[in-house]
Amino acid sequence: MILDQIAQRIDPLGLFVMGAFNQNEGAIVLLGAADTFWSVFTKAPEYSDDIADPIDRWSKRNINALAFEHGGTAIFPSDGPPYAPFIAWALKSGRFWQSPTGMMVHDTAGLMISIRGAVRLPFAVQTQLSENPCDTCAEQPCATACPVNALSLTAMYDVPTCKAYLDTPAGDSCMTGGCHVRTACPVSQSFNRDPAQSAFHMRAFTGR
Repeated sequence: MILDQIAQRIDPLGLFVMGAFNQNEGAIVLLGAADTFWSVFTKAPEYSDDIADPIDRWSKRNINALAFEHGGTAIFPSDGPPYAPFIAWALKSGRFWQSPTGMMVHDTAGLMISIRGAVRLPFAVQTQLSENPCDTCAEQPCATACPVNALSLTAMYDVPTCKAYLDTPAGDSCMTGGCHVRTACPVSQSFNRDPAQSAFHMRAFTGR
């Protein structure tokens, strides 16, 4: 099975197959950062070369090589405009859903989603479907985890309020340990992302 082959190929890179679906006699395979990603990435030259966008550059180097090996084409969230519809692709794969707060949730990564790219293959694959973990999450701690209600059940993500909070001393715990909404998710907790990776993404989000 080709997805198993791809999974074995990218496991040493700290990546995993987050989902896939067939389209126009081919397939789109979504690749994301596994819980081992940070330990792999921090040993790569991009991590310490002081050039902008280190994770994007690392992703393009490795995923382009993977796509070439399988006769496919690599696609990245940063390519554009126009930008590829990664959110629509994720939802179509049957392994991502909208969480109660509006963020996407994944069956094994929870809210710790970091799609590093996709490979468009020229042939169909056997896909895997899963079940929305939010359907069996009785407490839904993500819904009340944000200290300033920037993410909630009743409104769209309030980015200005979120960023304003992160600029205060009270927001330091989010900056160093990751978004409280993401870390509250039980599936996220079992995914075990390195807090240093979350801190890296938070710095990129705030421009610090």
